[in-house]
Amino acid sequence: MADPSGPVSLPGNGLGPLAIGQPASQRILALWDIDVRADGQGLPAGHGSVRQGEALFGARCAACHGAQGEGASADRLVGGQGSLATGKPVRTVGSFWPHATTLFDYIRRAMPYDAPQSLSADETYALSAYILHLNGILPEEAELDAASLPKVRLPNRDGFTADIRPDVPAHASQAPLTGITAPR
Repeated sequence: MADPSGPVSLPGNGLGPLAIGQPASQRILALWDIDVRADGQGLPAGHGSVRQGEALFGARCAACHGAQGEGASADRLVGGQGSLATGKPVRTVGSFWPHATTLFDYIRRAMPYDAPQSLSADETYALSAYILHLNGILPEEAELDAASLPKVRLPNRDGFTADIRPDVPAHASQAPLTGITAPR
């Protein structure tokens, strides 16, 4: 991996450093490093309940997603179970999404639409719990945290298959790019 502390040089271009932008600081890299994997790796500390999520949903989500997640100006979040094999599949958190951790990850990085990444970890756990409750996946008294969220099984968890194709260069005649270095 290139050292993020300096400009990037591409070998053999004869131009030297590209001098585009500025190096990313460790603080900036940490802000970008917020992805959450299906197994829960990357989940932050915190917790939230269905009840807490209900109040937050009303205040931060209902204007776009509807009072009960039925959809308004933004996609519906609930319903659709059993519809994926029909001519009119309804793709929601409860019918289509494979992992509960994906819901947390999406809310954390992209919601609310007018203020992405503004929710705390506790608020994100609470909203995830409430949306899963609206889909009949969690009971009303449920709480989520980094240990419990990856254990939640969504109905379509086994509806996706891994892509078994090998990684290949962008074009068959193009060799993979190697040797990118950053001067020290």
